[in-house]
Amino acid sequence: MFKKVCLTLCLTAFLAWADEFDDFDNDPGAVSAENTEAAAPAESASAGSDDEFEDAEEDSRMSRSKREDMEARKKFEEDQRADEYANSLRRRDWLKDRLMLEIGMGSRYPFMGETGMGMGFGAGVEYITRWHIGLYGSYGFLPKGTDTDFDDIELEGGTGYKVGLNYYLFPKNPLHLGLSVSYGTVYFDHDVTPEGGVRPLIKVDGVQFDALITYLTNEWYFLQFSIGMYYAPELGKPKDDNVSFRYDKVRKKWVTRVVNEGGMNKTGIVFGIAIGYALPELFPDDTEKRRREREKERERSGR
Repeated sequence: MFKKVCLTLCLTAFLAWADEFDDFDNDPGAVSAENTEAAAPAESASAGSDDEFEDAEEDSRMSRSKREDMEARKKFEEDQRADEYANSLRRRDWLKDRLMLEIGMGSRYPFMGETGMGMGFGAGVEYITRWHIGLYGSYGFLPKGTDTDFDDIELEGGTGYKVGLNYYLFPKNPLHLGLSVSYGTVYFDHDVTPEGGVRPLIKVDGVQFDALITYLTNEWYFLQFSIGMYYAPELGKPKDDNVSFRYDKVRKKWVTRVVNEGGMNKTGIVFGIAIGYALPELFPDDTEKRRREREKERERSGR
């Protein structure tokens, strides 16, 4: 009997405890607290996603700016390389397709004469082809002067010309050695017998061979020295066809017209010097044309 009573009490206590636990589960306060605890992480997750979106957008803007900077830098470097390549083309060959306007004195501009009698002054033009062969021509004059031995006697002036071909070596070097052959007025002298107080000019045409030393880069300036030898065939003719002599009817013999008893020499050493303006890049290649276009674009964008 006692056992039955103890068992009944234990069962009653257990049922009462189970009933209290169900009431706690159904308590709205408990549910609210539970929902609050669950909602807090959700709200923090939402705020974090917004910050992450803003950071991602800012990173995107920065990456676009970096890409634009990289593309601009890449284009600039490509232009620089193209410019250097265009310049290197000219550095590899400073002679190709060049046009020069020249002024000078001596045997190439266009003639020189007996020692002490001076030399001509003139101007010329030269075009160097891509094969380094230059075509040139010059025209000049010999100024009228006073005889150094007789103050009351003048020396007649005159003009001369020269046309020829030049071949240049060492296109990669600013100093170019060259060879030249030309034809035209090569030598002059004056008649020893004055006519009306003026000693007449005697000039001869012939062939001339020169060695050249030329300074020429892709810049505008041009400088040239030349030394060579002339050959005047008419000065080697017999006296009746030679301008160096005339027949003296009084003495009935051929006499020289110049100071030299043997007449003017048919060969002789001559030299000259010239400076000039080498038109820069008058005939540019395709690469040079593109470089010039880029320079114009940069100038326009700078304005």
